[in-house]
Amino acid sequence: MAVVTTLSERGELSRAARQFLRTESGSAVLLIGAAVLALVWANLGATYEEFWHTELSVNLGGAELSLDLRHWVNDGLMVLFFFSVGLEISREMTLGELRGVRAVATPALAAVGGLCIPALLFLLFNFGGAGQNAWGIAISTDTAVLLGVLALVGPRCPDQLRVFLLALAIVDDIGAVLAIAFFYTEQVNVLALVAAFVLFAALLGLRFVRFWRTPFYAVIGVVMWVAVLESGVHPSVVGVVLGLLVNAYAPRRQDMRRALMAGKNFLVDPTPSRALAAQVAVTEAVSPNERLQLKVQPWSSYVIVPLFVLANAGVVLDRETLSAAFASPITWGIIVGLVVGKPIGVTLATWVALRTGIGRVPDTLRWGQLAGGATLAGIGFTVALFVTELALDDVLLQSEAKIGILVGSIVAAILGWLVFRVAGERGGQCSPSGLPVLPPRPWRPID
Repeated sequence: MAVVTTLSERGELSRAARQFLRTESGSAVLLIGAAVLALVWANLGATYEEFWHTELSVNLGGAELSLDLRHWVNDGLMVLFFFSVGLEISREMTLGELRGVRAVATPALAAVGGLCIPALLFLLFNFGGAGQNAWGIAISTDTAVLLGVLALVGPRCPDQLRVFLLALAIVDDIGAVLAIAFFYTEQVNVLALVAAFVLFAALLGLRFVRFWRTPFYAVIGVVMWVAVLESGVHPSVVGVVLGLLVNAYAPRRQDMRRALMAGKNFLVDPTPSRALAAQVAVTEAVSPNERLQLKVQPWSSYVIVPLFVLANAGVVLDRETLSAAFASPITWGIIVGLVVGKPIGVTLATWVALRTGIGRVPDTLRWGQLAGGATLAGIGFTVALFVTELALDDVLLQSEAKIGILVGSIVAAILGWLVFRVAGERGGQCSPSGLPVLPPRPWRPID
């Protein structure tokens, strides 16, 4: 029986996926620049910590919300980053690379392997120690820096691998968010959590009737954020949940006809009212998910994530700190987890998925290319720093973890580049060829 391939199996990138890759790749330069600036600032004196511990309060009536600047970034602005992640997950599961069981099986299993093996290796170094709870630092892949390094690899990294790594990174983000929600929440205010669930149920009901008003969602989202913040659960969960609730769908035929008719009416009689009607009709032909991604993702990639890195990556690199770090099981657990655990977990889980027939990868993808991508998946930065602030309270332990993150990510990037240089074109094909494949059907809008 003939097999009809999905976009992932053919190794083609959708328009939205290409836009996502361009934005994330471009933000990697700003992210690295912010990390360097944070390190320089932290080593110039005490002003770095003093600045980010400055209190900022918001008063509304008799209610007051007071956080320092670092927590406003980590608990507030970063919700928009996780909202962007939720939007991407929703779109990919509906229209893109994660649509269908076979399309998602291999990268999903690879992501799970890349989450579990680093955590286990970290625990080998830290089981029973002060850093035991910090295993979540070593599990996540930084999508932006990964894509930025892939851009440097150039033609040795084919589009098929980019598709695979994009899907893997999305599942990896899901795992990291679940870890934050379930393992890094200490005390729970049940009443506030119930209020958040009620708001979530209301938005879920509106999603099924396809009611969309951005200001309405934004107000409920802010109230949900406050409720979850008060509940003790980290508000990053709110961002992902809100992103998942935003409808993603291909352009519908009736919406395109309406946009075409509104455009014709404007051409016949170009009045302001008909111009507005045409603009509204064209806008509504695109799903709210893609419209919001267009607005939110540049802010997330170019402003919020670099600002987060600036607020969290600063660590004093004096002789005492470095000596403590390189004698610390936390530092070595993170380095080994990222540099060794990630490539082993991703490669081994991919081999199991292909060997058992659970999933497939593009037939032209070679094991050398996959090994290079799996090694680069050890670049853990943004979410790793995020978990560091949640898992470790001691400033010295946080410094040791941040040094481990920086060293592990740099080593993973260099090794990944070397694997592509040496073995990128070598090795057999990951998936056996010879299966009958039908040509892709032309795109058409849904009815």
